[in-house]
Amino acid sequence: MNTPHDPHHRLEARVADLEIRFSDNDDLLDTLNRLVVQQQDRLHRLEQEVARLQQQLAEAEPRAPFRSLRDELPPHY
Repeated sequence: MNTPHDPHHRLEARVADLEIRFSDNDDLLDTLNRLVVQQQDRLHRLEQEVARLQQQLAEAEPRAPFRSLRDELPPHY
C-alpha cells in the first residue's frame, strides 16, 4: 500500500521534487548562459566602438585649432 506516510512514497515524492527543481535550475542556467553570451557580444562591440571613437578623437585633435572661450563670447561682452 502506497500512502502519503509510507517512507517509500515520501522518498518518491522527494525525488520527484528534486527532479523538478533540477530541471528548472537547468533551464535557468541555459537562459543565464545565453544572456552572458549576448552581453559579452555587446560589450565587445561597445569596446570596439570606444576604440574607434578614441582613434577618431586622437586623429582630429591635432588638426583642431585652439580656440579660447573668449572667442565664443558675444560681441556685447
